Order: sequence, then structure tokens, then C-alpha cells
Amino acid sequence: MRKAGIFGLLTASVAMLSACGNGNDENGNGSTDGGTIKVGVANEEPYGYIDTANNEVTGAAPEIARAVLQSIGYDDIEGTVADFGALIQGVNGGQFDIATAAMDIRPDRCENGSFGNIEMQYGEGIVVEAGNPMGIYSYEDIASNPDINVAVMRGANQIDYLNSLGIDESQYVLADSIADNMAAVESGQADVMVATDATANSAAQNNSSGNVEFVEDFTQPIIDGESVTAFGAAVFPQSEEGDELREAYNDGLQELLESGEILEILEEFGFTEANLPPDDITTEDRCNV
Repeated sequence: MRKAGIFGLLTASVAMLSACGNGNDENGNGSTDGGTIKVGVANEEPYGYIDTANNEVTGAAPEIARAVLQSIGYDDIEGTVADFGALIQGVNGGQFDIATAAMDIRPDRCENGSFGNIEMQYGEGIVVEAGNPMGIYSYEDIASNPDINVAVMRGANQIDYLNSLGIDESQYVLADSIADNMAAVESGQADVMVATDATANSAAQNNSSGNVEFVEDFTQPIIDGESVTAFGAAVFPQSEEGDELREAYNDGLQELLESGEILEILEEFGFTEANLPPDDITTEDRCNV
């Protein structure tokens, strides 16, 4: 992929990509005059993940962020892989200046983090035991059968969706990563893994055991009378510095949308034009639903 390799891999510590000038202020926060910026990424392919072959961080969300940040003058981009549920906390705690994981913009998250403009949209998907012995084709199927155990990532949207459909929390098998969720299905601890459609499909394709499968004829859940769609964006600190960075980022993001470069990046990771941000929904709309 032509944009892979922009982020150096960080798991326990931060590694700088290149020896350029540092644009951080005295508090360590990224400024918009170039230099070094710290980016938090979740390990959830294809949105953001570790390219183990090159020991680097890549994915649709971090590569969009890379293109935007470089366009607004940042010379060094430091990437840190963190648990999805810890990203907003990491932004607010100063571990990184921006979190990019195509995180769905939701009112509860807007209370704790400042979201940039929408970068992509996506739906839901599931992975089941090979042959789908429990006959699971929707979230509603899970809700109708209390014997189904469902693997889900802590902090993910899917927990709210399942709760709204009346699924009992005793059915949940919670984990901090997609790999652990997949392992739960493989071992029989869970009957199904719920995730976004791209995540579920990618996880199934990358699994070589033959014991699991992506459900192609999955029916999107209906919540409050509407089919579920998530709208992903980067997250910034709720501070004056964070607001300044967010506005500069939004300007750069708009330029990438207008040039068509965002679609090029999305397509490299298996997305299509249907995943582009909508024209009639804004971050403010999503924060106030």
C-alpha cells in the first residue's frame, strides 16, 4: 500500500519517525505550526492496526490522519497502539494529541472528547463458528436466543446496540481486542463476534483455522426504527490547544475530501465510495442525537 509505513509502531513506548524539529509546546501538546505530534491508534484492522511484517502502524484511519497532518505542516508523527476503550482517556491524559480509529461519534463520547469532522461511515457485521450452527444472521437473532454467547470489545458501539435490543449482559464475552474476541469464537466460549462490517470481514479473512466464518447475508440491526450506521472521526483534547488542532485538522481533511485523496486511501483498505462521509450529517448532529 503506497501510504503504509508512515507511523512507527508503538506498543509500550513512543518511537519517533524522524529526527525533525519538535513542534510541541511546553506542556507537551501538539501545536499547529509543524513539528512532532502524538497519535493514538486502536489495533482493529482495517481501520487501524499493526503491520507486523514491517513493525509499523497503518490502516484507513491513521493513513487519513497522516495525510491530513502532513498537509497542515507536521514533520514527525508518533503512533501509539492502545486499547480502543482507552483512546479518549489517552487523549485527555496527554498520552497523545489525537486519536484516530474511525471512532463512531456518539453523544456520550462527545461529552469526554472533541471530535473532528466525519471521515467515513460504516455498518455492522458478525463472525460465527464455521457452518453457522446457531443460525445467527442478525443482532435480533442474538436477542431472541438467550443461549447465544456474544464476543464484543469493551467500549465498542456494539454493546449499546445489543443492550437496546434487550440482550442480557450475561450473554457477553468481553475482551480488549478483536483477536481475543475471535479466539473466544474459535474456542467455543462465544457463538458469535460482533463488530463493524469491515472489522468482522477482515478478521475472518485473516483467520487460517477454518473454524470461523464471516456471515455474508447479515441483516443490519434496526435501532429505534432506523438501520444502524456509524460515522467515524478523529478525537482531540477538550482544551484550547485541542480546539486549535481540531480546526486545522478539519481544514486539511476538507482539502483531502475535495481532492479525492480520502477515497483513494479508503479503497486501499477495502472500503468503497459508499464509506465516504455523508453530505447531510455533521459531527454536531451526531453529538446531539
